[in-house]
Amino acid sequence: MIHLQAVHKRFQRPDGGWFTAVEDTSLSIGAGEIFGLIGFSGAGKSTLLRLINLLERPDAGAVIVDGRDLTSLSARELRRARQNIGMVFQQFNLLTNRTVADNVAFPLEVAGWSRADIAARVDECLDVVSLGDRARHYPAQLSGGQKQRVGIARALASRPRVILADEPTSALDPRTTQSILECLKNINERFGVTVVVVTHEMGVIRSICHRAALLDHGRIAEVMDVVDGSVDARTDLALSLLEAA
Repeated sequence: MIHLQAVHKRFQRPDGGWFTAVEDTSLSIGAGEIFGLIGFSGAGKSTLLRLINLLERPDAGAVIVDGRDLTSLSARELRRARQNIGMVFQQFNLLTNRTVADNVAFPLEVAGWSRADIAARVDECLDVVSLGDRARHYPAQLSGGQKQRVGIARALASRPRVILADEPTSALDPRTTQSILECLKNINERFGVTVVVVTHEMGVIRSICHRAALLDHGRIAEVMDVVDGSVDARTDLALSLLEAA
């Protein structure tokens, strides 16, 4: 489903030097997986995630999603391809002057859906995240967990094959975090959507991920299997060391 082939990304510092965020990294994520990207702050997790939908364009390498090399597409073709990739942000990124329903509808409006189809799809997505009774509310009237559910519904609206979630629970309390993870897990199981999650929380990896990659200084140090909420001995040691640091 997702194949990163020797991708490389660097950014220019204010002093004129260069910082390498992702270095010569290859990774394959299977269809229907929940895959975690974990590591210390500055390890390159979020940059690697944003390379998947070319919110950050790699300086070298290829990004192949659902059989298409996104790096070879025209701007118009890339916009269409991104409709197949939903995005959930750490800080929700909701439009404050639009209702919950209108926030979920926004990507469908941009994609040119009809009003009737938009209304039906918005209702479906809000039902999936258990927010049907908040459709006419505004973001300021919602809790943090509810805002993130709106973000998930918006990411799901265009029926994507992939959802990318960048630290989706880091601004939430533990109880709300668990509800958001259950929501993502439900979407994965119900619709077969591939989910890629950036996190620094061990609980996220153990709760919902099938596999995870441990990043260190822009490189993948290890790809780890996670089975039924547990991990093998080597993986558990790697995660425990990270957690203790």
